[in-house]
Amino acid sequence: MRGSTETPAWLIVTQREIVARVMNKAYLFGLLVTILLIAGIAGFFAWQGQQVDSYDVAVTAGDEPAASAVERAAATLRESGADDELTAHEVPDAAAARAALEDESVDAWLSSGGQDGWTLSSWREPDQGLASLLTPVVEQVTVTEHAAALGTSFDRLAAGGDLVTERLDGDDVDPGVLQFASFALAFLFFMGSIGSGQMIASSVVEEKQSRLVEIIASAVPLRHVLAGKVLGNSVIALAQNVVLASVGLIGLALTDFKAAVPAMTASLGWFVVFFAVGFVAIASLYAMAGSLASRTEDLQGTTAPMAVLLMAVYLTTFGADGTLERVLSFVPVTSIVSMPVRVLSGDAGWWEPVVALVLLAAFALAVVLVSEKAYRRALLQTSGRVGWRQALRA
Repeated sequence: MRGSTETPAWLIVTQREIVARVMNKAYLFGLLVTILLIAGIAGFFAWQGQQVDSYDVAVTAGDEPAASAVERAAATLRESGADDELTAHEVPDAAAARAALEDESVDAWLSSGGQDGWTLSSWREPDQGLASLLTPVVEQVTVTEHAAALGTSFDRLAAGGDLVTERLDGDDVDPGVLQFASFALAFLFFMGSIGSGQMIASSVVEEKQSRLVEIIASAVPLRHVLAGKVLGNSVIALAQNVVLASVGLIGLALTDFKAAVPAMTASLGWFVVFFAVGFVAIASLYAMAGSLASRTEDLQGTTAPMAVLLMAVYLTTFGADGTLERVLSFVPVTSIVSMPVRVLSGDAGWWEPVVALVLLAAFALAVVLVSEKAYRRALLQTSGRVGWRQALRA
């Protein structure tokens, strides 16, 4: 007789699935590669953002306008707080400037040119960043000289010409961040779902092909076996996504988009909740797909519809916006990605994630009930591949 302290069968299966996955070297290697890939990409962008551009600009002796322009541009950089550096190097004449460009002791040569205008010369193609930095300063120096000749000043001529920026779309998050979040969440969903799903299906068909399931079925109700497999792999898939998301957030905090980290954290919190509920349905379907196969070779056929479904979710949610994104955020499975993105953008009301989560939970419950019935009825049929309609009628 079973004692009251005996461990439930479904919990034993859950623990077994978790241990089996954690001890799987191929899975751990793949997870490590993914973590290193994400960390490497984040590290590259962080390194790139910390690079300092240093410009050395030659000006000839006596070319006061050019020297003034370079000094003003350097002062503008310092006032803006940028890490870039701009330094003026005085040379005796034009020949010395050309020699400095040729031996690459300077990056460019700025000359005012008098009535013929200004020239920024480089030995090769002039740096566009430097040109963009010097252009407004050159214009200011030129206008100042002309204003002095007319008996006025640059400030009086430029009065009323200040430009202020204003954002009218009302969005709190930059569209680039939203697009990145859409891609990242769709990627996490796809990788977590298809990777863990295939593992469930493979585990089921291996036990069926080796006839081990017949021994298990004689001691444990099959619905307990299914529950353990679904819960165990759900824990693994969820933990995997939390780890990858955490690495991504740490990397994001090291880039120019670090201001978006708090909003991204809230969005990822909703994603974790939605994924935890939705993956139960996906895992149940993969377990059913494994039970329909009699051999490992049959898995490609029985899991193909799931792979197509997951790919469709990935492609439709990545980059969706407007009305399409609003609709997808309430549709079970696609809501796992679309609703957290809408939460990030500030477009979703407080009640919308709750409604979408209830719809997803109802869908998951229905899928689990149907999958459980087909799983139990197909698992012990070893004569050949079983169709899902046949399994439900068995």
